[in-house]
Amino acid sequence: MQDNSELIARAQAWLAEDPDPETREELAKLIDAEDTAELTARFAGTLQFGTAGLRGELGAGPMRMNRSVVIRAAAGLAAYLKAKGQTDGLVVVGYDARHKSADFARDTAAVMTGAGLRAAVLPRPLPTPVLAFAIRHLGAVAGVEVTASHNPPRDNGYKVYLGDGSQIVPPADAEIAAEIAAVASLHDVPRPESGWEILADDVLEAYLARTDAVLAPESPRTARVVYTAMHGVGKDTLLAAFDRAGFPAPVLVAEQAEPDPDFPTVAFPNPEEPGAMDLAFATAARTTPAPDLIIANDPDADRCAAAVKDGADWRMLRGDEVGALLAAHLVRRGARGTFAESIVSSSLLGRIAEKAGLPYEETLTGFKWIARVDGLRYGYEEALGYCVDPEGVRDKDGITAALLLTELASELKERGRTFLDLLDDLALEHGLHATDQLSVRVEDLSLIADAMRRLREQPPTELAGLPVTKAEDLTRGTDTLPPTDGLRYTLDGARVIVRPSGTEPKLKCYLEVVVPVAGQADLPAARARATDLLAAIKRDLAAAAGI
Repeated sequence: MQDNSELIARAQAWLAEDPDPETREELAKLIDAEDTAELTARFAGTLQFGTAGLRGELGAGPMRMNRSVVIRAAAGLAAYLKAKGQTDGLVVVGYDARHKSADFARDTAAVMTGAGLRAAVLPRPLPTPVLAFAIRHLGAVAGVEVTASHNPPRDNGYKVYLGDGSQIVPPADAEIAAEIAAVASLHDVPRPESGWEILADDVLEAYLARTDAVLAPESPRTARVVYTAMHGVGKDTLLAAFDRAGFPAPVLVAEQAEPDPDFPTVAFPNPEEPGAMDLAFATAARTTPAPDLIIANDPDADRCAAAVKDGADWRMLRGDEVGALLAAHLVRRGARGTFAESIVSSSLLGRIAEKAGLPYEETLTGFKWIARVDGLRYGYEEALGYCVDPEGVRDKDGITAALLLTELASELKERGRTFLDLLDDLALEHGLHATDQLSVRVEDLSLIADAMRRLREQPPTELAGLPVTKAEDLTRGTDTLPPTDGLRYTLDGARVIVRPSGTEPKLKCYLEVVVPVAGQADLPAARARATDLLAAIKRDLAAAAGI
């Protein structure tokens, strides 16, 4: 009984500070009903601020995303910036069209203003890459993007960038988290009603002016595209970028064109999820003349997915396939500088860079690491993230990636070729690199810890009949990588990486096989071999991990 009274007291203390009528009402009902199970879930701790910032389900209490949590996060960030000597620096705030995003953005601007910093808010819901661009363009000391990217509708999040325009990495995340924890009461956080700037469209115009720069001046602009914004904020910015570039206007997937925080046509607003692209495929099937390419952004438009005609059907390209296609296109255009990717992405990029005589680097998962590579010219990771203009946007950018893909599609079209033909060329030149993923979503996070512990205690010695030649526990770090919670297995002709997701309750396993190809006639057999190997690795790995 003592525990319950303490729990109720904590909930009542939180309620007394909560500035949001909606979450106040929600929490008051739970207290009145003495719903200890739900209150325990809400007050079991606090949402942890890490290198992904904050992300979680909307609702009342410290374990949910709400205005109280956001105000504390903003106060912690402001204290961190002031401790670093940025006493009157500019903080730019962007937001998507999810539930509460505009409220969280306004609260952040108020907290920054109250702390003596200058704050500027983007004029309306806009793609995350516009915020990442604005930080560098305006000389800000930090930026905040309120978004949960492609998470379910009930989620929201809080992504923090520093003045270089890239997302935070250790130790900044821990230092900001410590400042958040030091906020004793919301009553101690000044939040004026005004004093920050609402930016005009100049910043968006400056971003759009840069998007042209990713294209070659005289390249063909003929490819026809079907486009879905996946109920997010990408449509207007992408259409403006395509119009400036001189491409034909994309055909929109009407049902998903406008922002809608409930994402009514998809279970998960992520182009990689089964069924998410069905409406795009249907739109392409009834479009005449037939489109050359389908492009999808995720809801905050920092990711870009592509689908191509494969026989009579359309098929999604894997993120690794798009990553290789963009790399090959940039090499052909004479790009110089470092090509980089995260360790969970295909090793094909390294081979393309090596053949072109370009520097190449592998980083930990996430664009916060890729963006920090010295001399970066192009970076990607398999989860549909591509950085093709690192001087403008030091993060993944689904708008400029879409432009570059459409330029490549146009060039191939002029030569009577397709993306699939170019992928065949790359397989003949470097071997067939095939990737897949084993991804397990859980309700109980302890299942992920159990699987990781099991693999550490009893690492597999072979998968799909291929011997494991090297097993690495990445918590110890490597010669080139800082420590991270992950396992990497090198096999004879394959590679496996296992890690907990940083943004979702998932265990993610990244698989790659490389099959030598002697000539064009051997491609079908190589593909069949790769498919069989990936399926067998997936099966054996699931058994080894107990999932």
